[in-house]
Amino acid sequence: MPLSLATLDPADIQKSQQDYLWTINFGPQHPATHTTLRIVLKLDGERVVDAIPDIGYLHSGFEKLGEQLDYNQYVTVTDRMNYISPMANNVAWHCAVEKLCGLELTPRCKYIRTIICELARISDHLLCVGAMGLDTGAFTYFLYAFYQREVIYDIFETLCGARFTNSYTRVGGLFYDITPLVVEKIRKFVQDFPAAFRDMERLLNRNLIFVDRTKGVGLLSKEEANNRGATGPIARASGVTRDLRKDAPYLAYNDFDFQVVCATAGDCFARYYVRMEEMLQSLRIVEQAIENIPAGPINVDIGERKNLPDKREVYQTIEGVITHFEMVMWNRGFEVPVEEVYCATEAPNGELGFYVVGDGSNVAYRARCRPPSFIHFAMFPYLIKGHTLSDVVAVLGSLNIIAAELDR
Repeated sequence: MPLSLATLDPADIQKSQQDYLWTINFGPQHPATHTTLRIVLKLDGERVVDAIPDIGYLHSGFEKLGEQLDYNQYVTVTDRMNYISPMANNVAWHCAVEKLCGLELTPRCKYIRTIICELARISDHLLCVGAMGLDTGAFTYFLYAFYQREVIYDIFETLCGARFTNSYTRVGGLFYDITPLVVEKIRKFVQDFPAAFRDMERLLNRNLIFVDRTKGVGLLSKEEANNRGATGPIARASGVTRDLRKDAPYLAYNDFDFQVVCATAGDCFARYYVRMEEMLQSLRIVEQAIENIPAGPINVDIGERKNLPDKREVYQTIEGVITHFEMVMWNRGFEVPVEEVYCATEAPNGELGFYVVGDGSNVAYRARCRPPSFIHFAMFPYLIKGHTLSDVVAVLGSLNIIAAELDR
């Protein structure tokens, strides 16, 4: 006589159901994961039953490097965390160090840092929405987005000589001052970007395939966003109005008129749309800042042979060469108090914070990073359960996970 489900032990039923599940690797070689991100999926047919993110694929050890390099050298490591917007990482790290040292930046430095942070935000959002479009089949949209990123890369290259890993900030200031050529290129970008933005909107906002694949997918309520520590565009797409540029102003954000962009749907489309609108608000900030940059120095004077010398001094004077050599090769830099601080900035993906412990030397005793991707990737299993395999790329793209940033 055949057994009915009523006569079976519940544990046996669960085991029987588990036998029909598929376990597959999504990535690291999948094109939607940029070759460095791995997720173990459990599928019931095409339906996702569970997802297990792997956060340690790169073995980068970024935080331990913060205990080996001095406060200026470590800026090169922050470039490699979120390599999509390294300028924002540079600023976040040195804001924490300057808070530890009790340094107040010059007005000109604040304005320039604000400009590069907002250009980095636009660049980051362009990659996110561009890759999200590509992952869901909108290849032309991806090309439009990436061309504008190249324009921003060109601005950064003119500013500091590096397109990708900029390492532009220094403790108490900047590597180079802004030049008239950089100002001219930023003004041209501010003038030209709105036309490209309108083309991007027409390509995707009402694209039926894209809308069907993103609306109602990966829902995150306002309550869950708060409970799970979401920040940035992901939280604001769920109705959370928090933005550190308004709620805990830093640099020169108090001087500018801009709005915090929010939505209430909390799905993939809302996260895409919030990033789109945020680019326009960032453009407003850049336009206001570039026309009102204060005169004066870009670096705080923190004492003799404690600032890295200007490159013109290094190239043209023996004193500059000696000071540069002592500070870089012998680590004869400034010393910080025996204190601990946490400093957070509104990075493109959300709250990027650094916890720094000083021990009196010129190297941090402990350098801990609070990266947005690390928090947001933990939400992925919650967002994807019950959806289909094809929805994985849409949800993942809307979170904009940067593997180097979440790696530990």
